Parts: sequence; structure tokens; C-alpha cells
Amino acid sequence: MTDPSRGVFAISVAADLASMQIQNLRVYERRGLVSPARTPGGSRLYSRDDVKRLRRIGALLEEGLNLAGIARVLVLEDEIGELRERDARRAG
Repeated sequence: MTDPSRGVFAISVAADLASMQIQNLRVYERRGLVSPARTPGGSRLYSRDDVKRLRRIGALLEEGLNLAGIARVLVLEDEIGELRERDARRAG
């Protein structure tokens, strides 16, 4: 199985997979909500993890959050995930 954090999708494919417009992906990157990899030529490469995050952004938008609120939610969710991983390593 491929690494879900490895960038493999062009922006058009990632936009289709996340059911979003390409320009929205660019905005989300500028706002720091997603950080796709770049090719040596500068093209964005989105990973499966990036697409998952884009779908989460879309769900939060549907719930009525603005981009600032979404940024905060994503930071908190990332922190919770890191804490859970740390606890699992300690317990394991």
C-alpha cells in the first residue's frame, strides 16, 4: 500500500476527489489549511491525507464554520491525534 502522506494527485484530480473547485484548494493552501507537496517544477501534488483533509474542510464549511474557525478546529484535531498516538505508544 502506498504512503497516504505522499503527494500523487494533481490539483485538478484532488479537487474532483474532494468535490471542490480548484481555486478553493489554492485559497486553502494560502490560508495554511492544507500543504500539498510540490514537484521540482512547482506543481502541487496532493496526497490521500490531503484529500481527506479537504473533505473535512468541506464538511466544516457545510456546518457553517468560516475559514478561521476551520483552521482552529483542524489544529485542535491534529493535536488530539498526536496525543492519542503518544498515549498509544506509552500503553503499548
